[in-house]
Amino acid sequence: MEHIFSADQLADVLLPGAAHPYDGPSAAVAAAIHESERGAELLFIERSANKGDPWSGHMAFPGGRTSSTDTNSVATAIRETKEELGIDLSSAKGLGRLSDLEGGPRGTRQRLRVTPHLFWVLGERPAITANHEVANALWIPVEQLVDENRYIEYPYPLLGSDLWPGIKIEGERVIWGLTLRMLVDLFSRLGRPLSIRS
Repeated sequence: MEHIFSADQLADVLLPGAAHPYDGPSAAVAAAIHESERGAELLFIERSANKGDPWSGHMAFPGGRTSSTDTNSVATAIRETKEELGIDLSSAKGLGRLSDLEGGPRGTRQRLRVTPHLFWVLGERPAITANHEVANALWIPVEQLVDENRYIEYPYPLLGSDLWPGIKIEGERVIWGLTLRMLVDLFSRLGRPLSIRS
């Protein structure tokens, strides 16, 4: 994966700049990438378990809703990552963005536009100081994300008896839903589509 999962290769296949202005509710997330001895790795958060939070306990990229003070979607992704993890991505290399997705709790009519931005973090892994919204922060090697042995059908009881595609990572954690759709977009752009139902 190393030869295609590089800063230059990613910048070539991602959309440039910030998302276009949007009248409705919007949000942005940050996919931070770091090169380690395990190869390239992406930073995910495990959201804290909170009653009434439709994304309680889910794996996700750091991010959140657009604030009136944010100049664009890049600013939202950077601000939210700093608030949630204490990491300032303003000094990281912005690579571009993936396609906008429509988010919102499954089973409801709440919808918002979500823009994923990618950042390449140079040097050592940044220190993480998670806030109350984050239970854990995990750097996951890209090699795990493309490992077909980790692809599962994930039961999410709140949505009934249906099974959802997911990628099993550390412990019993599963990447699924909107975050999985972002990964599907990313690897498709790189010419290495994930062999997982999406």
